[in-house]
Amino acid sequence: MNVNLHDLEVLSWDLRQQTLDIIMAGGGGHIGGDMSLMNALLVLYVNHLSITPETVNDPDRDRFVLSKGHSMEAYYAILCHRGFLDLEDVTAKFSKFGSPYIGHPNNNLPGIEMNSGSLGHGLPVCVGMALAGKRSGKSYRVYTIMGDGELAEGSVWEGAMAAGHYKLDNLCAVVDRNKLQISGPTEEVMSHEPLNERFAAFGWNVMEINGDSIAQMDSAYAQAKEVKDKPTVIISNTTKGYGSPLMENKAGWHHHLPTPEEYEQIKRDFAQRKEAAQNG
Repeated sequence: MNVNLHDLEVLSWDLRQQTLDIIMAGGGGHIGGDMSLMNALLVLYVNHLSITPETVNDPDRDRFVLSKGHSMEAYYAILCHRGFLDLEDVTAKFSKFGSPYIGHPNNNLPGIEMNSGSLGHGLPVCVGMALAGKRSGKSYRVYTIMGDGELAEGSVWEGAMAAGHYKLDNLCAVVDRNKLQISGPTEEVMSHEPLNERFAAFGWNVMEINGDSIAQMDSAYAQAKEVKDKPTVIISNTTKGYGSPLMENKAGWHHHLPTPEEYEQIKRDFAQRKEAAQNG
């Protein structure tokens, strides 16, 4: 059952706060990218991805791979919200010695399909999953979220070429295009622009949206399901550190542990945005 967009917007601010608390408890995390891809994760898991804690081993379940594996704290918040994990347990144990709740996806945890972290692996693996589904006559869909800095990896484009060749219309990739990586602006070191034209040249259906908009994110996922004979990429133009002016569009917040004062400011910013969403 789909959740209406107003309620999703309100919920997104609670999940951003939970992500912030996980980072504070663990003593670090990739906070900037966590905030930019939150909407893509939230809308996918609540309104579009066909999987539940009861169906994690169902061969007909949808598959999702967080290729941008360093944004794990946001993924923990989503998995807890959907009932795969316990938020109190994750917050208490995140990044502690011997904990299963590490800084990248760990497929020993329920709901996580693949270990990731070495960038450029998610899309090629998802191509294999989608092709297997096609050849087995399965109706499941396969999703991945990548960072725009990750697109410097050649394996991404090898995967993109294969997906177009096999016309994998059961595959949907999201590029979290916040235009910043740890070393600075992605456009200064990338040679894959214009991004939409490159994916189109590989035979993909391309959509470009404002990824900070839950409504646009929801519409893009819905449209992707209707596309035939082509994989879909959603180029999601986002804001790194979205939700607090303290973090927004600053490469220094790629991986940063807020000070107690910064934590309180971000918490206030999130609360204000939540209140605005509630009244909107």
